Amino acid sequence: MLKPQTKIFIPGPSGKLETQVEKPNADEIKGIMIVLHPNPLYGGTNQNKVVQIFLKAAVNQRYIVYAPNLRGVGKSEGTHDFGNGEVDDVCAIVSYIQQEHPEQSISLSGFSFGGYVAAKAIHQFDFKEVILIGAAVSKYAEPAPHLPEDIDFLLIHGEKDEVIPLEDLFDWARVQDLPVSVVLDASHFFHGKLIPLQKLVEDFLS
Repeated sequence: MLKPQTKIFIPGPSGKLETQVEKPNADEIKGIMIVLHPNPLYGGTNQNKVVQIFLKAAVNQRYIVYAPNLRGVGKSEGTHDFGNGEVDDVCAIVSYIQQEHPEQSISLSGFSFGGYVAAKAIHQFDFKEVILIGAAVSKYAEPAPHLPEDIDFLLIHGEKDEVIPLEDLFDWARVQDLPVSVVLDASHFFHGKLIPLQKLVEDFLS
């Protein structure tokens, strides 16, 4: 069970960023994980159930997790910027984490719109690993960039994703020769498939 949520406010380029922070009950911390939420124009926040199951999986594997509400979401200041300014938000969060945990490696993850932002932000820092779930690689005018060649990664997508078709993710991954983990019969929001999703994440992080 997760403890009651801990919320902090991290200074960002457009104002404070409301951020959920969860820490494992463990003496040895494996690293820091940032997890980014889906599109706020359709109700996406850091309280999304996929974000929260991912957060639980990372905490179970001894990661400290930072789950921000990006600009204009929840109590975070600023205005939604369709995945552009949100990359600057991620950079601000990374800078904060580097000051708070200078000895720890930082990993990045995102669901849907958050996966799109993560794919863009991954090129800004030397992240340990990246996990993209139902990543919105095909929804925006600027396509999601390719992943760096030297990073550990996990791509998870639902077989029956009705928002980001699986074939779109395959097209993006194919040109990079990237393997994809497909959750059978799963929709975009992984209804009824959160436990298999959690297991995939925990197995990767273990």
